Amino acid sequence: MLKKVLVVDDSQAEIRLLQSVLQQGGFHSVGISDPTKIEEAIDEERPNVILLDVVMPQRNGFQACRDLKTSEPYSRIPVILVTSKSAPSDRYWGEQQGANGFVTKPFTPDELLDAVKRWA
Repeated sequence: MLKKVLVVDDSQAEIRLLQSVLQQGGFHSVGISDPTKIEEAIDEERPNVILLDVVMPQRNGFQACRDLKTSEPYSRIPVILVTSKSAPSDRYWGEQQGANGFVTKPFTPDELLDAVKRWA
């Protein structure tokens, strides 16, 4: 059975790009563009890993990651932040929110797949 990845990004183009790379890597993915619906999507899809953009309206990726990691039903699902925020302080802050991994945009397909394979 294919491992499932939940892709959360407010850009449909970015979701399609991530899903294309994941498909080439042998993963099944589901994309959502509304960060307020992450828990609902998890309950429906039961992903093995979550790819989470940081800069999003209504609920940024740092907030969403912290919410997931402090909520018992979701805390064990690996979260990989996929973001253009590349400063060491951003990576540190992501780790403080419970992120398991960090992929900086722009990324190569191998960088993304290596991060997902590590946690899937």
